[in-house]
Amino acid sequence: MTLTDAPATFGHAHDLPPVDAAKLPRLIERMRAIVGPDGVLTSRAELAVYECDGFTVEKNPPNVVVFPESTAQVVEIVKACAAFDVPFMARGAGTSLAGGCVPVGGGVMIGTSRLKKILEVNVRDRYAVVEAGVVNVWLTNQLKPLGYHYAPDPSSQGACTLGGNVATNSGGPHTLKYGVTVNHVLGVEMVLPDGRVVVTGGPTEDAPGYDLTGAIVGSEGTFGIVTKVWVRVTRTPEAQRTLLAVFDSIDDATDTISAIIGAGIVPAALELLDKTILGAVEAAFHLGFPLDAAAVLIMEVDGLEVGLQDEADRIEAIALAHHAREVRKANGEAERLALWKARKQAFGTIGRLGFPSYCTQDGVVPRTKLPQILRHIQATATKYDLLIANVFHAGDGNIHPVLLFDERVPEQVTRVLAASAAILDECIALGGSVTGEHGIGVEKLDFMPKLFTPADLAYFVRLRTAFNPTNRCSPNKMLPTAGGCAEPSTVIAQTKPGRRASL
Repeated sequence: MTLTDAPATFGHAHDLPPVDAAKLPRLIERMRAIVGPDGVLTSRAELAVYECDGFTVEKNPPNVVVFPESTAQVVEIVKACAAFDVPFMARGAGTSLAGGCVPVGGGVMIGTSRLKKILEVNVRDRYAVVEAGVVNVWLTNQLKPLGYHYAPDPSSQGACTLGGNVATNSGGPHTLKYGVTVNHVLGVEMVLPDGRVVVTGGPTEDAPGYDLTGAIVGSEGTFGIVTKVWVRVTRTPEAQRTLLAVFDSIDDATDTISAIIGAGIVPAALELLDKTILGAVEAAFHLGFPLDAAAVLIMEVDGLEVGLQDEADRIEAIALAHHAREVRKANGEAERLALWKARKQAFGTIGRLGFPSYCTQDGVVPRTKLPQILRHIQATATKYDLLIANVFHAGDGNIHPVLLFDERVPEQVTRVLAASAAILDECIALGGSVTGEHGIGVEKLDFMPKLFTPADLAYFVRLRTAFNPTNRCSPNKMLPTAGGCAEPSTVIAQTKPGRRASL
C-alpha cells in the first residue's frame, strides 16, 4: 500500500456534494445486475429506514441500499462505486450510537444482513469463522451446547452484527474480565475500496508482522468492507454468582466498584443502574427492583465452582462496608438471566419515561473518577433542564448517560447537544476519553482535536489513506478532515512544545 502525501485539511466536514443525479439510473441498474432486483432498495420510503443509526440527531438517506450475499458480490459493488465515483459504506443492524451508519453525502449503502453464515466452528483450536452479518448472539447460541461462547456481549447483542462490532470495537458488560472485541478477533477478510480482497490474521495466534487486524478493528468502516471474521471462542465458565447491591447514594455505589477492583478481584461484570433507569426497567419487567434506591449495582463473578462462593462473599462484604443497604443474590439461572435481561434491555424500556427521543453518550473515565463524572452529569442535567438517566459499564469506567428529549423540538436538540458536549469535555478533563465502544462516527468529530495533536491526526489520516486513498469508503467519519494527508514532519514541526505526538 502506498501512503499519499497530499496536504490535510482539518475541521468539520459533514457536508459532501450529493451524488450526481444523472448517474443514478445507471448505478441502480448496475447494482440490480450484481445482486438481483430483490437485493436493491431505491424508493424514498425504503431509504428513510437507513438515514441514520441509533444516533437519530443526524440523518441523511443513501441513494441506494444493496444487499450482497457473498464477498464476490461486495467486490463487484465496490468496483461499480469506483467506476461511478460515488461513496459507499457498510451497515449491519444499525444499532450503533454515534452516527457511524449515517451515509454522509448519500451514495451506496452496503447492507450486510444477508452475509449471515457461521462458516466454521472449531472448539479444539478455539475459533470460529463468521460472515459480517451474523448477529452476535447467534454465535453464542450455536456454541452453547459445546460449552463455549463468544465473550463480547454488547447490550444490543440480540440485534447487532459481528461486522458492526468489529467496526466500533464493541464492549459489553462482561468485557470487564474478558476484554473488548479486539481481544477476540483473530483475523478479518476485507474488501478494499479498489475491489481487492485482503485477509489479515487468521486462526493461528500471533502472526508475524504488523498487527493490521488490530488496526482494522475499531476503524469504523473507513478502511474497507469487512466480509468475514475469525473470532476467538471462550470456554463457558463452570459457575457464576450474580448479586444485586442496593444503594441510597450513587457515590457509595461507585466507591464500591473501586474497592472491589482494588481488592484484587476482577468480576465478570459490574453494571450500575440509577434511580431513573430503575423506574423504567421495573415498569417493563416487574423484577422487584427497589424504586426508592439511588442506584443498584449488578455484580457477577464466574469461574470454577471451587472458591467461587468465597469470591462472591468478598464482594458482598465490600458492598456492605460501603453502605449498601442490602445485597440480593440471584437464586438459580432463571433469576440470573432475568437480571441480565433487565440490564441488556434497559435502553428499550426508556420509552416508558415519556420522552420520544434519547441520546446515549459513551464517555470513559478512570473508575476512581466515577463519583466526579456522575456529579457533573447531574449538574449538567440541572443546567440544561434535562432528564438524564444512567446505566453503564461501571467496572471499566465506561459511562452511558441517556439524555431524554423530543427531537421534533429544535431548542431541545440544541440543549441536548450542548449537554452532551459538556459531559464529554469533563470526561477528557478527568483523564478519560469520549468513547469506549460507540465510536466517533459523525457525532464526536469535534472532540478528536481535543484528544490528539495535529501530528496524531496527520498519522491517522495517513493510515486511513493507505487503505482508502480516495476517501470514498465511509467518508467523513471518525477523523475531522476533509480528506488527504499531511507530511508528518511538517505537522510535528508545528506541534506546540510539550505536546507529545502519539506515533
